[in-house]
Amino acid sequence: MDRYSRLRRIRQMDPQQDFERIYRWIVHYEFPRDYLHGTSVAFLRDYGVPRISRLLDRTQEFERAGQKRYDDTVLITYEMVREGMDSEHGRAAARHLNRIHGRYPIPNEDFLYVLATTVVGPKRWIDRFGWRHLSEQETESLALVGRRMGEMMGISGVPDTYAAFERLHDDYEREMFAYDPANRRVAAATLRILASWYPAPVRRPVSRVVLALLDEPLLEALGFRPQPRRLRTAAHFAFRARARLIRLLPTRPERFPRKPRARTYPFGWTLDDLGPHWAHSRPRAPLQDEAPPEQAPAPAQPSVPHAPRQETR
Repeated sequence: MDRYSRLRRIRQMDPQQDFERIYRWIVHYEFPRDYLHGTSVAFLRDYGVPRISRLLDRTQEFERAGQKRYDDTVLITYEMVREGMDSEHGRAAARHLNRIHGRYPIPNEDFLYVLATTVVGPKRWIDRFGWRHLSEQETESLALVGRRMGEMMGISGVPDTYAAFERLHDDYEREMFAYDPANRRVAAATLRILASWYPAPVRRPVSRVVLALLDEPLLEALGFRPQPRRLRTAAHFAFRARARLIRLLPTRPERFPRKPRARTYPFGWTLDDLGPHWAHSRPRAPLQDEAPPEQAPAPAQPSVPHAPRQETR
């Protein structure tokens, strides 16, 4: 296949019917690293909201087990989509996610914003630094996956188009971004996680490069100063050069999807491994659209979006 052969196939597909397949092609074939980078920036955006970062700061999850918290967020999303969101495995992953966060009294609008960052963040990163822009079909597939996740987590008022997700995302940030010491603590813990993936001598420069890629409203809310213009320019140039190089490479073959490589689980994981220790091996929690025995349907508590054992990645 040539570099654009999969894109030509996507343009002939209907996102309303094929959104999960298109989403998996984005994540595993077309933009695996860029999708992960966009998701990482989405995590940082969540911390610009004091109400969200104070809760995360109180749990101390990032301080005690930051890499696990990061991996678990990525992996639960992966598990929800891996066999199909309406498969038994996808529904089990949603139940597990609801069980983890159902104990926290989080406003529905905060869940909506966090969900929106997982849709808007990857799209904006890919359009900025990917080897090509997302097509219309790919963009709407991201939104439709986000909508289905929101429905499975019991979130109300979930948008049904990318444009609606983007409006919700930007309006919420204009209203809710503000500095709080908890913002900086949680963001600093996350930067340490990202930097820890690299050799010790370059960890500080890596953190500065990450900050150089963030916009000023977010930096202000997190309590970080903007990086020097020359560093911002160099970082932008480096990522654009990377995109041009990737554009020249052959497309990833169907038989070699790029799957998550979780540092916390070098020998694989089960669904029950994901989340804090208190959430493991608990009784099954019903999904939003399931009724407990002899009871009326009750919505599951919404969850911040952030099994069978996997083979070692």
